[in-house]
Amino acid sequence: MSQALSDLLGSKQVRTDPESLKNYGKDWTNGFTVAPSAIVFPESNDQVVDLVRYAIDQNVQLVPSGGRTGLSGGAVAGQGEVVVSFDRMNKILDFNAEDRLVTCQAGVITQTLQEFAEAQGLFYPVDFASAGSSQIGGNVSTNAGGIKVIRYGLTRDWVAGMRVVTGGGELLDCNAGLVKNATGYDLRHLMIGAEGTLGLVCEVDVRLAAMPEPQTVMVVGVPKVEDLLAVLQAFSKNVTLSAFEFFSDLALAKVQAHRDLPSPLAESVAFYALMEFDTSGLDAASEAFNDCMEAGWVVDGVISQSDAQAAALWGLREGISESIAPYTPYKNDLSVTIKQVPEFLRDVDRYVAESYPDFEVCWYGHIGDGNLHLNILKPDDMSVEDFMAQGHAMSPSIFALVEERKGSISAEHGVGLLKKDFLGYTRSEAEISLMRGLKDLFDPHQILNPGKLLV
Repeated sequence: MSQALSDLLGSKQVRTDPESLKNYGKDWTNGFTVAPSAIVFPESNDQVVDLVRYAIDQNVQLVPSGGRTGLSGGAVAGQGEVVVSFDRMNKILDFNAEDRLVTCQAGVITQTLQEFAEAQGLFYPVDFASAGSSQIGGNVSTNAGGIKVIRYGLTRDWVAGMRVVTGGGELLDCNAGLVKNATGYDLRHLMIGAEGTLGLVCEVDVRLAAMPEPQTVMVVGVPKVEDLLAVLQAFSKNVTLSAFEFFSDLALAKVQAHRDLPSPLAESVAFYALMEFDTSGLDAASEAFNDCMEAGWVVDGVISQSDAQAAALWGLREGISESIAPYTPYKNDLSVTIKQVPEFLRDVDRYVAESYPDFEVCWYGHIGDGNLHLNILKPDDMSVEDFMAQGHAMSPSIFALVEERKGSISAEHGVGLLKKDFLGYTRSEAEISLMRGLKDLFDPHQILNPGKLLV
């Protein structure tokens, strides 16, 4: 097969060496077998079409791969699949200033798009800790959210069109950047969040926003989890928030230890809220902070006085994932309505403490949009395999708490391999049946990202 792929794409666009197979055959998820047969690097839409048609003819399965920063096993190739890396489809193809529209290939790094937008005096607001390595195609495939959803929404809100190759080998041009297009089904929105199971995203038309005014960052200590919502409401009434994040004292301790950082506040507190808002709203934010102090919702706070200080405060939140990586965390990316967050968090804590008292629970997330990142840390004396099995065994009880609240078992990381067995906790049987029907329609030969999302 390697020679056939080389004949199809060129020898420099195919790799089969063990190191490449290992590196490109997985994402950041642990615990899954990694066993691709080859890695290919298409450089154009036509080559992606040729590759899919070859796969159909030879009954070869394809796993799309972007920046490989996923956390659900969505880019894992474990059964001899060919990995389709978009690393070389990494060009910004066009910019339309009148429509604030940029067309980029799927392999463009998120940060590269952000920097391009800034060079035009504009802003691409979808942002997260992995922006320096994640790719636009992967962001689209998981409908990535991140830290500014409370103000700017998700990736879906900024995708104006795309070129995508279906599992039947057809190249679709979805919406072509139009604002209004009332001609039936909008197929781009089926592709967004589909995790590469319906088509391979090749190009994306992305809308850009006006550059925001300078931002100020504030971190406050909140003793009680239910008071996080009171703080959110108090600040939302006074200022336009660009972000409202939270993290637990354990999460902060891990970041401090990993990066050798001092505490942002004089004393430890159970929870911390990080807010970002327009600097012009500083007086109003100070008034909200004083109101929260008087109400007892907040016990202390610190506010950035410079861009460097703002970046340092953000580092307390964005450094969490990196700092807990050595503990091989079992990650859950969950969402409920904002009102339900405190009760849900307490119920999960209670379940883990009662059932697995030796496990540490590290909380952080985007509380401003109801998205919680639950990280259960591996004990030193437990193997990765045993710990992952324990984590998987815990999931039904945790997901039942999600289901009670009509929440989502995956807010922004996707389903992939990690959560496909549990999709029924969020989706009804009727929905899953329709999703399978769409899979059969767009991928009739079942060659695209097999085994992901749907059982």
